[in-house]
Amino acid sequence: MTRPGLVRTRTTPRPTAPRTLLRRVGTAAAAGVLALTVLGTAPAGAPAYAAEVGARRSPIVDGGVVVTPGNFTGYGFDQCLAPDSRAMRTWWNNSPFSAVGIYISGKSRACRNQPNLSKEWVLQQATLGWRLLPITLGPQASCQPRFPRYSDDVRINPKPGKKKDYHKALKMGRAEAETTVADALALGIAEGSTLWYDLEGFDASNTDCRESALSFLSGWTQKLHRLGYVSGVYSSASSGIKALDDARIERPDRFVLPDAIWIARWDGKANTDTTYIRDDGWRPGGRMKQYRGGHDETWGGVRINIDSNFLDLGRGTTARAEKDRCGGTRINWQDYPLLRPPRTKKNGQEVVPDPALVTTLQCLLREKKYFDGDLTGEYGTRTLKATRAWQADHKMPEKNLWSRQHWMSLLSAGSKPILKYGSSGDAVRRLQRALNAASPKATLVVTGVYGPGVEPAVKDWQERIGMEASGVVNKRVWRKLRKGLRS
Repeated sequence: MTRPGLVRTRTTPRPTAPRTLLRRVGTAAAAGVLALTVLGTAPAGAPAYAAEVGARRSPIVDGGVVVTPGNFTGYGFDQCLAPDSRAMRTWWNNSPFSAVGIYISGKSRACRNQPNLSKEWVLQQATLGWRLLPITLGPQASCQPRFPRYSDDVRINPKPGKKKDYHKALKMGRAEAETTVADALALGIAEGSTLWYDLEGFDASNTDCRESALSFLSGWTQKLHRLGYVSGVYSSASSGIKALDDARIERPDRFVLPDAIWIARWDGKANTDTTYIRDDGWRPGGRMKQYRGGHDETWGGVRINIDSNFLDLGRGTTARAEKDRCGGTRINWQDYPLLRPPRTKKNGQEVVPDPALVTTLQCLLREKKYFDGDLTGEYGTRTLKATRAWQADHKMPEKNLWSRQHWMSLLSAGSKPILKYGSSGDAVRRLQRALNAASPKATLVVTGVYGPGVEPAVKDWQERIGMEASGVVNKRVWRKLRKGLRS
């Protein structure tokens, strides 16, 4: 997970002791800044984690502190060195990623010196929309050959002790959790956040190495729970993650397991699956997967060397129910075909547009102050006047026809937020409707959630109009949707 980089020893003083900082955050919470719940000490896997995360908005930015990552399904990246704010803003506007892993603690970090990482940086990124994944890389498994890295770095104590309970490793895990919480609080990452421990791959067949690592992680989770944080563990699918899953099934009372797991499995598949562990472990809502290792990606002209991840945490991405429009008028359709005034064919047959679709059009035009009549479903004089006014104001030829281009323009009208996999809300509904208007093949169900069905539809439309098929909807994309571009 880590990549070599400039290594310097810590030169700044260590933050205030965790208990003092916790009191400060606790006082703010009592004043209504944050509503937080301390987790129990014996999670049974994902359901408890999903329930806890589901109780909170995510991410929460309030009173200068951040609770992260919350409920989310989508893409993330991690990088040894936290990028500067300019790069993060550029990637937010152009990349498909919505979550970022940052190394905040641990003496085994390759990038101990983090010149960009500060409380202000954390707040800026969370306010922008980034889901933060705070990572600690401290003591590693005793049989991991690449560690320790430095003279002041230590491995997990592998000695089982007289009772064979690996109590020294357990205490080390608790101590590392306390240090991590102090570092997290210094950055404004508050209680209720998930803190991730990076345990690099090791030889899980080595009993003392494996059992001491599990005891260390148990101590890590115990202490985090006592301090009001959620426990996450990153490790190789075939070693650390498999060992945790085996313990979950075979020795459920032996260790306190993490609330969420971050699976390192570079199979190129953006999901949370792996054959190394059982399907029910940490599901629903307790998994993420690093599916691609170190590589360069460039978005908006900014290149960063990253690992790629897919997250499915908490309740995942959800959207609130949409409010009624125009007294309950149907707005959502899987197709928005051409509308034209009633006409009579040569054989005397009268052809009228679908009244339900016309009512939808009248409602949308009324909301935009272009139509003030009753919602009759009739494509008559007042409706034609409104449609022609819309066309004129949006620099389109005035016609009595209401085409897919016009539908796209009207359906996409509104604010222009950044949308990508994992986004939700009314803006996503506008996007889904506009895509359905752009192509009769789209047939999206309008849910308000940008998920796996929306991404290919966005990319297909972007390709057809000559844009980079990124799946990201930014201001430039919104402008093209409003012009009604289809090819």
